[in-house]
Amino acid sequence: MATDKPMQLGMIGLGRMGANLVRRLMRDGHHCVVYDISADAVKELEGEGAKGSTDLATFVNMLETPRNIWLMIPAGIVEKTLDQLKPLVAAGDTIIDGGNSYYRDDILRSKGLKPDGINWVDCGTSGGIWGLDRGYCLMIGGDDEPVERLDPIWKSIAPGKGMVPPTPSLDDSQSTADQGYLHCGPPGAGHFVKMVHNGIEYGMMAAIAEGLSIIQHADVGEHQDEIDAETTPLRDPWAYMYNINVADVAEVWRRGSVISSWLIDLTADAFAKSPDLSDYSGRVSDSGEGRWTVEAAIDTGVPAPVISSALYERFESRGDGKFTGQVLSAMRSGFGGHQEKKAD
Repeated sequence: MATDKPMQLGMIGLGRMGANLVRRLMRDGHHCVVYDISADAVKELEGEGAKGSTDLATFVNMLETPRNIWLMIPAGIVEKTLDQLKPLVAAGDTIIDGGNSYYRDDILRSKGLKPDGINWVDCGTSGGIWGLDRGYCLMIGGDDEPVERLDPIWKSIAPGKGMVPPTPSLDDSQSTADQGYLHCGPPGAGHFVKMVHNGIEYGMMAAIAEGLSIIQHADVGEHQDEIDAETTPLRDPWAYMYNINVADVAEVWRRGSVISSWLIDLTADAFAKSPDLSDYSGRVSDSGEGRWTVEAAIDTGVPAPVISSALYERFESRGDGKFTGQVLSAMRSGFGGHQEKKAD
């Protein structure tokens, strides 16, 4: 990485991604001021060269004008933090939301800050805990001037061309997409693209998990012990007599297969650490982006059955479909006298 214009940036929120964003920027010569409610988190980064504060007003005063302030906090507390920042910042300052906020909130926040001359930039940030070394894919929304002025920041955080081979049919252009960051459009556009990115992630993760589960159950023909009126019999048990090592399948898929990907890499590593995945309960949370993607699909009339199904699968994983099952069971009992089978 290299930049010919070191800049100063203030980071609010020193969780796993916020702290690593600071480290990546400092590696490239940028000057970082950090703030977090955790004094230990601030102290750790101070030991690595950042200037720190656990007081928001002091944090803002430590920044040179025009200030560049990056929020790396949960979407649910962005509004509260912004309310605290408003009386402390001034015209020309730029506030960047690098979390997973709803893109419509960005549109409203940008409009609300514009009369005071404060810039609002939304930056969808993808890379997780691996981004410190791999770099972060950035999807940016905002007005041209602040986005262009912050180019050295984006360039340092993004992965650059790295080891990824160039797209064969892509002509040279002025786009920064092949550097791993992109100005997607006006306020909200960055988080809109990141929202859909995460919706796609839901679908890809679900497909990998479902496929491996089918392989895990390919020995069902060996377990036809219970046959009764309430259980549909397996028609051809002889066709399902495979004891396949699912961890090995994940590993072999990493190497040259069409579906090889970082998600497959992470899956194979999870099996290597926990062969029966007993470290995990199977409860899958959703942080909002999948829901918002499905809402956007409905609003725009775009069919999105895979993402929608993956979202509902996450609901089911948390037991949110239990009452539905109880109603179904009650109806079967009512019309046919069917007795519930005990869960395994």
